[in-house]
Amino acid sequence: MNIIIMILLISFLILIHELGHFMAAKAFKIKVDKFGFGLPFGPVLFRKQIGETEFLIHALLLGGYVSFPDDDVNSELPEDSPERFQNKPVYQKAIVVSAGVVANVICAIFLVMLTALIWQKLPAGKYDIEIAKIIAPKDAAVHKSGLQKEDKIYKINGSLITLPYQVNKYAALSKKYDGKISPGTYAETLENLKKINTNIKSENEPLKKGVKIQLTAVKDEPALHLSQDVLMGLGKYKEKLLTLDTKQIKLRDSIQGKKEFVSDGATSLSDIAYALSDTKRPMNFTVIRNGREINLKPIYSDENGTIGIQQKITEVLIPTKTPGKIITASCDYVWTNTELMIVGLVKLFTGQIPMQDLHGIVAITKLGGDVIEHQGLFKGLLLTAIISLNLAIINLLPIPALDGGHLLFLTIEKIKGKPLDEKTIEKIGNIGFSFLLILMFLIIFNDIFALITKKI
Repeated sequence: MNIIIMILLISFLILIHELGHFMAAKAFKIKVDKFGFGLPFGPVLFRKQIGETEFLIHALLLGGYVSFPDDDVNSELPEDSPERFQNKPVYQKAIVVSAGVVANVICAIFLVMLTALIWQKLPAGKYDIEIAKIIAPKDAAVHKSGLQKEDKIYKINGSLITLPYQVNKYAALSKKYDGKISPGTYAETLENLKKINTNIKSENEPLKKGVKIQLTAVKDEPALHLSQDVLMGLGKYKEKLLTLDTKQIKLRDSIQGKKEFVSDGATSLSDIAYALSDTKRPMNFTVIRNGREINLKPIYSDENGTIGIQQKITEVLIPTKTPGKIITASCDYVWTNTELMIVGLVKLFTGQIPMQDLHGIVAITKLGGDVIEHQGLFKGLLLTAIISLNLAIINLLPIPALDGGHLLFLTIEKIKGKPLDEKTIEKIGNIGFSFLLILMFLIIFNDIFALITKKI
């Protein structure tokens, strides 16, 4: 039922988008032949002529269109008719083309304000993350760090922590014995080995069997720092690390806690440096305790990337009990999410976010259904508002077959003083449509794969 509700909400957003085009066209006295709700494939569920416009509802609801006489080569409306879209001034055509986007933005603001009015609060986009319980083994570093129950996690390694999964991300990327080391750590370890084993001339040649090598003291690897983009999921963590091979990993495990290594005839000083460098990364927590910031001793995650704590997560909500607060908080909410979506799109198309993270209607419907089921209708309305904003932003992309592509053609028309050649527009349109089809198949594949692997 929640998934059905989400499908209906998304269909409503598409209807609002097309109504924007329709109302703008009627305002400029442009004839609209058809107003279709749903994709124009398969059976028609409803068809009715009202005035000069035929209204249709198709079986596949997730789509919509507004059809002008210009789209019909068999239209009886004269070519020079002022009711044709093509005969209107450029600014009027631009308004009609962009009206769907405007309608989606207005719809998003309305849904957020409606939620703020009825629910009397809006999410601040962050969470308070408190320590509910320490469940790590007694010998774990977390017990020696000074971390206490009810401490609020504020920062890790200087990064501001505002979302629950950010703690897990830090722990997972800081796990010990992960088979990866920094070049700086390797170089330092190798240099120290050379200093205490002066009889070794070559660092890369296998040592003779039976040769004894004095091992250096094991040190922590450098603490990592994740940017806010990475923590917010708007970027992928990248660090140039050296990877241990199978032999070096076995060596690492065998020399732990030892002060000396006896060569087996197949191991080089470089291999030993690799093995000694793969240790653990400290996580330096800053917590809020009784209103004060407290810096703890380092906490280390284990081989599984966990630190052994249970979190108590409380969403930070902004009260919206006055008209002024409803307006300001709603505008802030819309602006913040719009900014996040634009930044995300830029990073996606510049390769900073992998294409496998691009999802579409299947994932959105699943996510929306889960949100309504577990977090309530108000959260579902806010998600619908964000989807409406997303629909507006995507449609503004300068890709033929999208509103942004039509606006691009109109801009060129305004600069040139005349429309582009129809054949040129058709060729560009075909390329744009092919691109959208490829993108659609990629998105559907990502959605299905995410469902199968239970990532969503």
